[in-house]
Amino acid sequence: MAYPNVLFIISDQHNAKVLGCKGHPDVQTPNLDRLAASGVRFENAITQNPICTPSRVSYLSGQYCHNHGYYGLSGPRPANLPTLFGHLRRHGYASAAIGKIHCPEYWVEDDCDVFHETCECSIGGRSTAYADFLRDRGKLELEDHGRMAEFGKRGQQSMEGRPSPLTYEESQEGWIAATAIEFMQDSVREGKPFVVQTSLPRPHQCTAPSEPFWSMYDGKDLTMPPNADHDLAGKAPHMRNSAIRWRKGEWTLIEPHSFEAGRKRKMQGYLGAISQVDHAVGQMVDWLEANGLAETTIVIYTADHGDYACEHGIMEKAPGICSDAITRIPHIWRWPGHICEGHVADELVEAIDLPTTVCALAGAPAMATSDGKDISHLLRGESGNVRTVAVTEFAWSRSVRKGKYRLVSYPKGMFEDEYPQGFGELYDLETDPWEMTNLYFSPDHQGVVAEMTKDLLDWLVTTTRPVTTLGLKDQPKDAQHTTRYKCTVAQDGKLNPERLHSINGKNYL
Repeated sequence: MAYPNVLFIISDQHNAKVLGCKGHPDVQTPNLDRLAASGVRFENAITQNPICTPSRVSYLSGQYCHNHGYYGLSGPRPANLPTLFGHLRRHGYASAAIGKIHCPEYWVEDDCDVFHETCECSIGGRSTAYADFLRDRGKLELEDHGRMAEFGKRGQQSMEGRPSPLTYEESQEGWIAATAIEFMQDSVREGKPFVVQTSLPRPHQCTAPSEPFWSMYDGKDLTMPPNADHDLAGKAPHMRNSAIRWRKGEWTLIEPHSFEAGRKRKMQGYLGAISQVDHAVGQMVDWLEANGLAETTIVIYTADHGDYACEHGIMEKAPGICSDAITRIPHIWRWPGHICEGHVADELVEAIDLPTTVCALAGAPAMATSDGKDISHLLRGESGNVRTVAVTEFAWSRSVRKGKYRLVSYPKGMFEDEYPQGFGELYDLETDPWEMTNLYFSPDHQGVVAEMTKDLLDWLVTTTRPVTTLGLKDQPKDAQHTTRYKCTVAQDGKLNPERLHSINGKNYL
């Protein structure tokens, strides 16, 4: 079988509930709904980290955060950590990363034939090609993904909503989609399979979609989430403090300045931005179909993490570990004729599963450095759990999904002044999908708390990648491994934890 193409579309900060195919009452996402109807939508896809760079490193490396070590934004190049781009490139693919890449320096750049960072998040700043494109139109200073220039410093990453002065074609989404199509055309002309990541910056703030996407929701009585005015009883102290700040309304920049008016503008802009992302998805998928490439191209749509989208009265993503609105992400796969159509998978999957599964579908060797699982059986419409728990990590906290429950674990020192005996969060997502009742201290749920805490410990122990250990019997001999004085390690200089199953006896485990 010839290698299939891969179109990996990732948006920034898309709340998994805000999709037409999920039954959201207001949002218009006809292209994403069409993608889900002709492919597989994952109901319980979990991100590895609630902010941009760590999540993206996990997507492209297939590693958990505690293995790759990134918990903040940007940073130095990872030492010897392969990317999916480079791995597939070594198997004959043309590779490209276009959009808000937001990864450590030169990590992605060096593995791509075409690289364009549109958001000034990489070494060298914004792509000169996109900057020149705007400059030629006299619009460079009007680009407003990250700042609303008319408000000065206060307009930096503003949550305010208003229409963008850029047309869709001039927006990052429009330019990214057009540039990705140009790359795919070139790859087809050269007879090479392609892997391209189109990283769409929206719906991340500023919530300033182009027309007609802003006006699509103008004058409508937009639905606030049921927990929008929740009293936050039982919530983590830093989340309560964050919500209090938002509810003061001091962040608003446009008249009227009330919190109520501001959050309506935020919601209008957020929904409009999602519809703008949806349009870009449709533009790329339509091109594949018009050029006879639908059946030879795996299309994946997902997000790096979610957004509160006015849940709990919070306007953005922080503090992200606290909420299912952030840790659960949209996740849709389509490959006509090869995977199931219209299937909704309830099993827990994680962002790190993407590289392993792409390699399995493409018939390429799995990345030895990846911690992810192959979820191909779910794409075929089959059932079967991939894992018992799914974990989102911050440096000092973890969110654990298991069945209908979500546990948030904090070290005792996190909130020792307010909770000297320790604090945590537990939610039953079947009875409380909007997470308004913290069951962590409930006497009836202490067994669940203990069980999931033990699950977290087991997960951390069994997924950590060691450099050496005694007793290993398997010694892989391939291009992805190197042997140095009796120790065989992968390209990142560590052992895949799955290899520890080959140890004869348990003395050194």
